[in-house]
Amino acid sequence: MAERAKPQRTCLACRQMKDKRELTRVVRTPEGEIKLDETGRMAGRGAYLCKDAECLRRALKSRALERALKHPISEEVKNELLQKYAEYAE
Repeated sequence: MAERAKPQRTCLACRQMKDKRELTRVVRTPEGEIKLDETGRMAGRGAYLCKDAECLRRALKSRALERALKHPISEEVKNELLQKYAEYAE
C-alpha cells in the first residue's frame, strides 16, 4: 500500500514549504478573534508560520499576517501571540 502524501504548507514569513504539522496555524475565527490553532482544525481563516518567534515577528512587522487573515491585529493580540511563541522555545 502506498504511503499517503503529507500536507504541505508555506510559512508566511520565511516562505519555506514544510509539513503542515511542523508549522503553527494562526486563525481568525468567524467571530473575529485571532488565536493560535494548536489542533490545526479550528474553524476560520488561517495562516501558517514556523514555530520560530523570528518568523512571527517578521510576519507582524511586515503586516503579512494581517493581510493573510484580512483583519487588523491589535497590540494586545500581538503580545499574546509573541508570549505563546516564547513557550515553544522552552
